Amino acid sequence: MRPTIGSPEFADSFMIETLDEFGLAVRYVRAEGNTLYYIAEDGTEVGVFDAASGFGSLMFGHNNPEIVAHAKWLLDQQVPVHTQLAGYTFGINLAAELNKIVRRELETEDKFFAHFGNTGAEAVEIAVKHAELERGVRIAALQEEIEAHVEQARQAVTEGATVSEAAAAIAGGAGFEHLVTEVKRRNAETEARPPLLLALEGGFHGKLIGSVQLTYNEVFRAPFKALAAQTRFIPRDRPEMIGKVADEERATLLDVVVQDGVIDVVERDFPLFTAFVVEPIMGERGIVPLSAELARALRAACDTLGVPLVADEIQSGMGRSGTFLAGTQIGLKPDYIVLAKALGGGIAKLGVVLINEHRYQKEFEMLHTSTFGRDGFSSLVAVKVLQMLEAEDGKAYKLAAEAGAKARAMMEAIKADYPDVVKDVRGKGLMLGFEIHEQSGSASPEIREAAEHEALSYIIGGHLLRKHRVRIFSTASSDETMRFEPSIYLSDEEITQLDTAFRDVCQILRDQDASRFA
Repeated sequence: MRPTIGSPEFADSFMIETLDEFGLAVRYVRAEGNTLYYIAEDGTEVGVFDAASGFGSLMFGHNNPEIVAHAKWLLDQQVPVHTQLAGYTFGINLAAELNKIVRRELETEDKFFAHFGNTGAEAVEIAVKHAELERGVRIAALQEEIEAHVEQARQAVTEGATVSEAAAAIAGGAGFEHLVTEVKRRNAETEARPPLLLALEGGFHGKLIGSVQLTYNEVFRAPFKALAAQTRFIPRDRPEMIGKVADEERATLLDVVVQDGVIDVVERDFPLFTAFVVEPIMGERGIVPLSAELARALRAACDTLGVPLVADEIQSGMGRSGTFLAGTQIGLKPDYIVLAKALGGGIAKLGVVLINEHRYQKEFEMLHTSTFGRDGFSSLVAVKVLQMLEAEDGKAYKLAAEAGAKARAMMEAIKADYPDVVKDVRGKGLMLGFEIHEQSGSASPEIREAAEHEALSYIIGGHLLRKHRVRIFSTASSDETMRFEPSIYLSDEEITQLDTAFRDVCQILRDQDASRFA
């Protein structure tokens, strides 16, 4: 007997009320492959092509038999889930498998230490938290160096060193110890400045307290702005702005130095920025791949600023783009890599941050812990997923690339037939975006109003679901872009089904006949 979904009296009531307006509130009771099933009014089971697939979580489809069988086996073996403070966990196995793949793709011998969480957003926060610990280490080293210089200068004074005019002015002409006091006061003001993060305009990195500050969409970010470190956003087509932002936010500490018997004060750059977080393919922005030129610029900027480059591969990674990491295709060389979604095979909740050994702070392992982080069940499910990706010389990656190429060709053909409706087709592998032209100037009052209220994508989604049995959604920050992220088992029949569905929508928009969305 299948489980049933109850009344939304105590959960999801507002979401259901909103989705129901567009025919998108559905009680799905079963899932297999690329198909979700619901029970129709006559009691029959109805299948829906799930083109969203957990927003990139289902590389091997819903309830993949091989993954499900492995999960059942793990439970039958009574694999321990909770072994906190034992040191040895099955997360070690997963970290080893991830290193094999990541080191191959990045063509490096560097190790990557793994730290585990439960979701993608949590993994982003873990990455930022570790980066802030790194920043603290750099600050402490700078403070220690300045303090050592002060002691050297104090000794030099006893040996007859003089204070320069510039340094004396800082001290108000009151002598060396007053200079030291003023230097410490000014430095304390700088050190009290809150850290800043860097990200690209249009990026999406989660909705938790910290990760939402890296998410560009103000609808998600603005209400919680006061709760966490702020982000400076950089236009992806203007990487030169990174240097400008760094100059605008530049902070310095004063250092007391001795040169040729004269005590002077010099400025030292203060590490204000914590990290630069980017998606190799910007999912919620509308499935926008970064360029190789931008990847090089990001690496150079992070090296100049001394901050880690964090690749958020939560949606684009795990082979969806045709390679394990989407960043591989543009030569992105990150210090941290964040993975989640498909890592759990569609049944386990798991996120991980991989941190290059040259930046890793080992004490972080005791400073950040999570009850279900690196639990035995999820870790070993993920190991199985990686083995499936790597099997037969990486056949899964090839399938993603080949199926994605077929789907993209279909969408490009629609664009060629409806250039007045379809603006662009973007993406890599099975992470594709199908963008229609903005409709706020539509001749149809109904379509125009829907576009102005950012409801058109819901209307289109409801129409596709009801008439064509296709489940697909727009991206969060590009209402005109439908995201296409099915499993690698995408069939020719499903591509044809979507072709028919998209062409129907395009014809409706060309004819400006909103009545046909009913």
